[in-house]
Amino acid sequence: MAGIYPAACKTNLVSCRLMAEPQLPGLFMNGDYVIGGIFSIHSYLRYEQNTYTTMVFRELRLSRAMEFAIHEINNRTDLLPGITLGYEMHDSCAAVPMAIKVAFQFANGIERFFNDSDSCSKYGAAAVPALVGESGSTPSISMARILGLFGIPQVSPYATCACLSDKRQYPAFFRTIPSDHHQAAALAKLVKYFGWTWIGALRRRRGSAWSTRRSTARVIVAFLSSGDMRIIMEELVRNPPPPLQWIGSESWITDPEFLKFNMCAGAVGFCVPRAVIPGFREFLLDLTPAKALKSPWLTEFWERTFSCSLKGKTSARECDDIEDISAVQNPYTDTSQLRISNMVYKATYAIAHAIHGAICNDTQLKLCLPLGQEFILISFSSRNSMNNCKRMKLIVPVSVCSESCPLGTRKAVQKGKPICCYDCIPCAEGEISNTTDSLDCIHCPSEFWPNKRRDSCLPKPVEFLSWDSTLSIILTAFSVAGAIMALSVAGVFYKHRTSPIVRANNSELSFLLLFALALCFLCSLTFIGQPSQWSCMLRHTAFGITFVLCISCVLGKTIVVLMAFRATLPGSNVMKWFGPPQQRLSVLAFTLIQVLNCIIWLTLSPPFPFKNLNHYKERIILECGLGSAVGFWAVLGYIGVLALLCFVLAFLARKLPDNFNEAKFITFSMLIFCAVWITFIPAYVSSPGKFTVAVEIFAILASSFGLIICIFVPKCFIIIFKPEQNTKKHLMAKLPSKAL
Repeated sequence: MAGIYPAACKTNLVSCRLMAEPQLPGLFMNGDYVIGGIFSIHSYLRYEQNTYTTMVFRELRLSRAMEFAIHEINNRTDLLPGITLGYEMHDSCAAVPMAIKVAFQFANGIERFFNDSDSCSKYGAAAVPALVGESGSTPSISMARILGLFGIPQVSPYATCACLSDKRQYPAFFRTIPSDHHQAAALAKLVKYFGWTWIGALRRRRGSAWSTRRSTARVIVAFLSSGDMRIIMEELVRNPPPPLQWIGSESWITDPEFLKFNMCAGAVGFCVPRAVIPGFREFLLDLTPAKALKSPWLTEFWERTFSCSLKGKTSARECDDIEDISAVQNPYTDTSQLRISNMVYKATYAIAHAIHGAICNDTQLKLCLPLGQEFILISFSSRNSMNNCKRMKLIVPVSVCSESCPLGTRKAVQKGKPICCYDCIPCAEGEISNTTDSLDCIHCPSEFWPNKRRDSCLPKPVEFLSWDSTLSIILTAFSVAGAIMALSVAGVFYKHRTSPIVRANNSELSFLLLFALALCFLCSLTFIGQPSQWSCMLRHTAFGITFVLCISCVLGKTIVVLMAFRATLPGSNVMKWFGPPQQRLSVLAFTLIQVLNCIIWLTLSPPFPFKNLNHYKERIILECGLGSAVGFWAVLGYIGVLALLCFVLAFLARKLPDNFNEAKFITFSMLIFCAVWITFIPAYVSSPGKFTVAVEIFAILASSFGLIICIFVPKCFIIIFKPEQNTKKHLMAKLPSKAL
């Protein structure tokens, strides 16, 4: 590092000596004003037991862009007329210590000894009025802290660190390229635009290549300098990772040297627009061995390019005049992407205009640069070229920690992992999600249910015992058959109404019972079909009244049997108290009580149709609500009381002596009736949906068939198939009663 030993500045002899040997410029031309320049011509880095030393041809082209701009300015008559600009360019070797050393040289000059017996004014001015460089942000920060103390303007064409915009810390720093603040914001928007939520970010540290290989991210953001990125690429080439999508910063995304790495194919990033500098390519190619020998940089460039020796001091062959620089293709000769070269060109002109203004206005040197610059998006293609993304069709890769949750699922963050890592949990029963990556599932309305994919709510199917269902058709057939059977029996009885067996079994009550049974069979039809306000009231009241009418007739017949045998006892006149008028009155009284029950039920809280949403989650059961459960069970209970009373009386009369004792058959019928309705209660309570109605219809039909078969089929059998037994003598025969 260059420095100065402390020494007093007096009118007598002053002696100061530099601590180290000064660095000689790589390109130099004297002039009235010598502008400084510093570029990373060489890269010398040690990385993971590997040493990389190379000459950066692109940086050499940048230095020559400054040289070209100064020659162009010197040939102009409108800018600095009569004044010649010179240049003094140094190599920082991409290292901070070397950059600081050059900064001190720009402030102090390169003379090793300072002797003056008159004054110190000669050494009070800086060696250069301003300088262009450095390319990297880190060396520029170190230089700007030193140069700012001396008030030497520094114009960087490539230092993008946002921190350098702080004028309190870096008052003399300027640049012709936008800061990283704008580029970082653009990269963040790019990542967000493509929906990448799981990305890797590279920074300069040991193990970056190893971390890249084991990363699960498929998109890598590399905000690095070209030198650091080159080192990582060299390491990755040895053991390539899976295909990656690289997002690059401007520092390396425009570097043609990265085109040789196949893994960089498809890399995208932002850069300043390319420009055209008229005459610059011809200036670069106007290089001969004689001109190259005037500069150590150009000498080394020539020897590296053509693998020969200009000075004859190495074992390589001597260069001759057959080398043609125009036939060479490398970053030095490539002028198709003049981006940073244009920034150097602008920086040189900015300094020239500032000197021009200071001379013309007799003021201090002031620089004025635009605050913003334009960025464009470019990409490396698989054909080893760089393209403007506006003219490309990009195939966007996917890089997420977790795939997007499809419709019908919700995101559940994985414990201990970033928020972009989650599991896709299917929506719970009755819930949907109709957007991808949904955070929560939403409940369907009460009358809706999710589809199989659980991404939309569909109306629940409405279920009831419809007329077109198989079960309804079967029940209807039995109901109609039962009604026809009752009417047929009534026809048989009417045809043989004068026969002893019909007359002996109270023909009037028998016809009334058959009519009631026909109504019982037909009332079951009111339970089929879509429930409505009227059908709900009709089905229960019709059922209750017709069954009470039926049981009342059976009860009347049972009482008649008991009274008939009681009347055979000597001195008994019981039949006059239970003759036909009393029989009709008893049936009417029992029925009217049920009618009164139904009227009270329908008045206070009648049955009504309602949608049962609780029994099944995925469908609606359309059924009749009882309205008042007390009313329903009162109607059913009243039927049960009459049936039980009838069963008890018939059971008591079963052994009365008679060849055809009707009480035995009534006992059987009542036994079946009670058994059916006792089993009906738990079956009715536990049956789901439309089967509740089916159970009720089955109970009605079973009990009705039990009554008609047990009471009337034996009589019809005698009338039709055993007419010899259909005589008064046979019926009045006093035969011992057979055991049930």
